[in-house]
This record gives sequence, C-alpha cells and structure tokens, in this order.
Amino acid sequence: MDAPQTANLHADPEKAVEEKAIEDVRVSSDASSSHDALPLHVPETVTRWNRAIESIRGFEARGISRVLPHERESPSLAQHIQIMLLWYSANITANNLGVGFLGPLLFNLGFLDSALLVVFGCLVGSLSPAYTAIWGPQSGHRTMVVARYFMGYWPSKLIAVLNIILMVGYAVISCIIGGQILSAVSGGSTSVVVGIVIIALITWAIAVFGMTLFHAYERWAWIPQTLVLFILIGSAGPHFNTSLSSVGNSATIAANRLSFFSLQASVPISWTGAGSDFFVYYPERIQKWKVFTMTFIGISLSFIFVNLVAVGLASGVSVNPDWDTAFATSPGALILAGYDGLGGFGKFCGVVFALGLISNNVPGTYAASLDFQTLGKVWKAIPRYFWVTVAAIIYFVCAVAGRDHLFLIFQNFLALMAYWVVIFITIVLEEHVIFKNHREFDWTAYEDKSKLPIGIAALVSFLIGWVGPIVGMYQVWWTGPVAALLGDAGGDLGLWLGIGFTAVVFPPLRYVELKYVGR
Repeated sequence: MDAPQTANLHADPEKAVEEKAIEDVRVSSDASSSHDALPLHVPETVTRWNRAIESIRGFEARGISRVLPHERESPSLAQHIQIMLLWYSANITANNLGVGFLGPLLFNLGFLDSALLVVFGCLVGSLSPAYTAIWGPQSGHRTMVVARYFMGYWPSKLIAVLNIILMVGYAVISCIIGGQILSAVSGGSTSVVVGIVIIALITWAIAVFGMTLFHAYERWAWIPQTLVLFILIGSAGPHFNTSLSSVGNSATIAANRLSFFSLQASVPISWTGAGSDFFVYYPERIQKWKVFTMTFIGISLSFIFVNLVAVGLASGVSVNPDWDTAFATSPGALILAGYDGLGGFGKFCGVVFALGLISNNVPGTYAASLDFQTLGKVWKAIPRYFWVTVAAIIYFVCAVAGRDHLFLIFQNFLALMAYWVVIFITIVLEEHVIFKNHREFDWTAYEDKSKLPIGIAALVSFLIGWVGPIVGMYQVWWTGPVAALLGDAGGDLGLWLGIGFTAVVFPPLRYVELKYVGR
C-alpha cells in the first residue's frame, strides 16, 4: 500500500487567493512507496534532494497513486465553478485560433459555413472529455490509470504513449505560435526561439509545482485572455469578410465541410485522455452530471469563441492585403495584424495573448508527466516533476526545430491524433455501457493485473478500428480510398469510420473474451 497521503486544496478559491498563500499539497512521492520502490540502488544524496524538493510548500509530490476518498476536498460551489474555469482558461488561447484559420484558408469555406461548422464541431468534440472527466472524482485515479479498467493493464500502456505524444504535440504548437506572436510584436527583431523559451520555461515552472499552483493559475488566467480576445474582435471585426462564400462544386464543398467539421471536433476530443487528471482531489460523492456539464460548458464555450474569431480573421485575408502579407509570414503574425490600428496597446495585447498560451500548455504538460508514470513501476517510481521536465525539454526542442513549419504541423498532426482517441473512447463507452452496466469498479485494484481486463479484445478492436482512419482519412500525405471518393480531392471520414469499425468489432470480441477468460 502507498503511504498515507493528505491533500488540502482550499475549498474556497477566492479566499485562498486573498490570503496570498498556496495551500500545501502534502502528499508522499510515489517513489517513496515500498510497493513501488525502485529495483535499483538510489544514492542517498539523490534521496535527500528529492525529499527537499517535495517538502517545498505547495509542491505536489503525488504521481498516479490513487487519492483515497478521505483525502479529498470538501464539496463546495467553488469546486463546480473551478471545473468550468479550468477548461475555459486552458482553451481560450491563441493556438486554437490557428485551427479556425483552416476553414477559409485551407478548405476554401465561406464565413457562414465555417462558423456553423465551428459551433457544431466543437459541441460534438467536447462530449468525449466531458465524459472522461467524471472518472476523476469517482475513482481518484488519473485518466490513463482508469484506462486500465477498460483496455487492460498492458494495452493501456499503448494508449498512454499515444496520449504523451498528443499532449507534447499540442505543446509544440502552442510554443511556436507564442514565439511567432512575440516575434511579430518586436517587428521581427526578436527570434521566434525567444518566445518559445519564455512559454516553455513558465509552463515548466507551474507544471512542476503541480495541482495547487496549476488550479490557482487557471482560475484567473482566463480573464486577460478573454479581454484581449474582445479587443481583437473590436479591432479586427470591421475587416471580417462575412460575405465570403465557399469555393468549389457542391460535392467538393460538402467534402470540405465534412473535413473541417471533423477537424473542429478533433481538437476538443484531444483532451479525452486527460479528462480526469485534474479532478482526482474532488469528493467522490460529487454528482457525475455536474462534472460532465461544467466540463462540457468550459471546453465547448472556449473553443467556439476562439474559433469564431479565427474564422473572422481568416475571412479577412482575402480582402485585406496587410493580413494576407502577415499570414504569409506566420499565423502568429496574422493574429497580431488583427490589432493593427491600436499602436503600442495592440502590441501589448499581442504579448498578453501570447503568454496566455501558458494556460494551455500547463495541463497538457501535467497530464503527460502522469502518463509517463503509467508505463511501469520503474517509471512510476521516478518523481512526477522529473517527467514534467522531460516533457518540457521534448516540446521545446521540437518547437525550435519546427518553428518554420507550423501550418504543416496543423494539417498533419491534429486530425491524425484524434483518430486513436475516438477509437479508444468507443471501446471505453461500450465496455462501460454494455458490459459493466452499473456494476461497481474496484478502484483499489488498479495495479492488480488479475482483477483487470486481460485486454485482448480491446487491443484487437483498437488495431482493427484503425482500418477506418486508414481508408477514410484525408491528409496531405495520405488520402484513403474511401476519402478519395468525396468531392474533387477528397474528404475526411477517418473519425467516423474509426468509430464505426470499433463499435462493430469490440462487443463480440469482448463477449468471447469474457466467456473464455472471465475478465
């Protein structure tokens, strides 16, 4: 058993801030547990340094060990509001503007088409992370630990690796856009790399401290972000080309609508693998519908707001030569061009907007560090803050290397990462609804392989599910045979075929597995 752990996350967020003190999250490190002791000799000096770091006030030493019911916070209205604020704050950011650009600029869709697809795509995409968010309070486990109860102990490690790639990949995008905006503010005299360093370093500092500082930061970060977005609307709105029409024949327009809708759904879906990570300290008795609803509102509202502004900016590129020139420089430069006419204040807004990307990077970095720990006992025994550092180094290096290829990253990365997520969540939902069917989970058995699904049905279904994206994806580097049938160039059916293949295959395989294996 893990050593007894306690957590004191203030039930009243406003009072915590007013007292100007970050409450301690005094939890024992997973590395210090005898159950998970490193099978290697750890020098005493390293042990002392680790204890010194984990004893810092407000520092979260806990990794993926379960938060027991008696260690949770007391229920409060502030908790419910914080769920929504965290998700809203994490996604009301400049990187999501880049996704909205793709409607008019990549898929040649009009303003109205793009705007409607943003709204409905984001609503659909927000359902999946809202569902996984409920498992945090219910189980006291992180998302990739909960995945063991649906995918099995060993197959869930594959999901964890994919989620690490996803979280780190989005951090790369955020760092690049932040660097581009800060470079544009300086008139190009400051390298994009400088902005990448700033975003990555501040993200690392917050994520290293963990849950308390993370929640405190997200509680307030949305305010300046929302203000500068409204200022952007006021400054750039008169130049939005709301009469912009979609280009192409009816079949091509329909295919492009489908592709952009899928892309808009893909980005909110990407939070599925981290949905419960941030709420494990919430009381077990909190009602599921409240967690679901507040998560859904926070994610969908932020994505819709940001992407609608992005569609407006992108629509103006066709009629505003300055914006066209700015976009040719970088998506970040286009964002800053929206503040033209505001002088120095516009540049200040650009800086605030760029720094707001930190609020998107922190939860992804935090989640990735926990996903590393799910890969095995040795990985778990290494402290969470070490994995935060590893993740930050990886996305810093990748952002520097890919800083001149952001648009290609958007095209190739976003939809591809969502394919595995929808296959995974289809398996989870079918296991939960069809086979668990209101039966209780033994949340104490998360490392007992004999009490978890063996995972053969889940793994085989996951692999077969990929047939859907392979034949249905529409990407720069691959167009599936089914996708090629849509329009003149193709359309993206990958998400929906992935769901379909998995939904058909998993139930009979799982039935056979339960009949002959029993778990």
